[in-house]
Amino acid sequence: MQISSSQDDSSCNFSFLRSTFEDMNDSSNIRRKRRRKDNNSHEEGSEKKEDKKKKGLKEIITSLVLLEDQEKSDQDEWAKNSEQEKLILESNHRKKAESTLNCYSDLQNHYADLDESVRLRRKKSRASAVASVAAIALEAESAKGESENPAQAGPVQRRLWVKDRSNAWWDECNKPDFPDEEFKRAFRMSKFTFDMICEELNSVVAKEDTMLRAAIPVRQRVAVCIWRLATGEPLRLVSKRFGLGISTCHKLVLEVCSAIRTVLMPKYLQWPDEETLRKIKEQFESISGIPNVVGSIYTTHIPIIAPKISVAAYFNKRHTERNQKTSYSITVQGVVDPKGVFTDVCIGWPGSMPDDQVLENSALFHRANGGLLKGLWIVGGSGYPLMDWVLVPYIHQHLTWTQHAFNEKIEEIQRVAKGAFGRLKGRWSCLQKRTEVKLQDLPVVLGACCVLHNICELNKEEMDPSLTIELVDDEMVPEIGLRSVNSMNARDAIAHNLLHHGLAGTGFL
Repeated sequence: MQISSSQDDSSCNFSFLRSTFEDMNDSSNIRRKRRRKDNNSHEEGSEKKEDKKKKGLKEIITSLVLLEDQEKSDQDEWAKNSEQEKLILESNHRKKAESTLNCYSDLQNHYADLDESVRLRRKKSRASAVASVAAIALEAESAKGESENPAQAGPVQRRLWVKDRSNAWWDECNKPDFPDEEFKRAFRMSKFTFDMICEELNSVVAKEDTMLRAAIPVRQRVAVCIWRLATGEPLRLVSKRFGLGISTCHKLVLEVCSAIRTVLMPKYLQWPDEETLRKIKEQFESISGIPNVVGSIYTTHIPIIAPKISVAAYFNKRHTERNQKTSYSITVQGVVDPKGVFTDVCIGWPGSMPDDQVLENSALFHRANGGLLKGLWIVGGSGYPLMDWVLVPYIHQHLTWTQHAFNEKIEEIQRVAKGAFGRLKGRWSCLQKRTEVKLQDLPVVLGACCVLHNICELNKEEMDPSLTIELVDDEMVPEIGLRSVNSMNARDAIAHNLLHHGLAGTGFL
């Protein structure tokens, strides 16, 4: 019995142990399943989070791509609009220039035809009057000679009646002992320079005596022209000074100015040769520190009487607004060397044209674009565009130190041109007020003034300080101020070198 009870106890213990092991296995399986389930749910959550992140990144990238595409399309559209606007501006500019050129050409043709018809009528009337007077005088002399001495009647000297006028003032000026200071005050030059001009023009200006009257001497012809240009006095006063008729004085002024332009301009107003250009560059560089400068350009206005046709083309709006008086003008564009001597001029364009349009219509512009000024600079003011051969100051706001210094040096070169034009107008007072000369003859007169200015400057003729005038010419910023990107880079490089090599001034500080 004891043996069986021990067997029962052992079997019970075994069963209990087995059930305990089974329960432990079941609980470990349950924990393992829960752990696996938790791991699966955690992995699913991580995957969902990664999916959300990827989705967000994709949306951000898509937005950036869309923004970039939109910005690119906006830039393309802006560039296209800018190009169209530029083409429109250039087209309008060309149309304006063509219309102005056509208007000027029509004006010149009209005045040429009118002048030719007037000249022919005057020539015919003068010829008929001279013939009739000569015939009457001849008949009278013949009749008188026959009545006094019929046996010795023969050919007689014909003579044209001329009004007796006093030329005592000119006779006094023409004397060898006339004071040189008085002569210079009247004619803006010394006797030596005046005699040189007379000698140069003698072969073109001289006239021969006729049977009706004695020819006017060369010195008196030249003196009439120069005194008229120097004083700007009306022709009636010129007539009284020199004892000549008003129409004769007007004719002499035009003839001598034409001779000066024909004979003296090729000699005293021409573009420099290579050796002279080298010296000019050195002189300008010593003035400003800017290399390769061969000229300073400036444009001034000459007042005129309102023309009969194309009035709007010659209307000077800026001078009218300043003076509160209607003003009309023509332009004179000039390039000068460091001494103030003109090396190129462009004369006669209407006063309504801004400086950049006058430049574009000049012969200098076409020669420069043809390669005349390659690697060289002509310095202009703010009214000119920046080009491969035209150097101008910075005109935008908030300039840097370097740009201020550059503008200061440009102004030093511009003062050379402004000083030359100030002496030109001061020496020849006819340029300061409206003249009686016809519009089609003005370019000849103005060209003669520029040549005479050069002769005086080359001969170092000092000008009376009281004759100095202050120029008043408004500069308009051109519609297209930048014509070349290369020139912009070159200007920046020059400005940088000026400042960093100690050549820039400090007047702006």
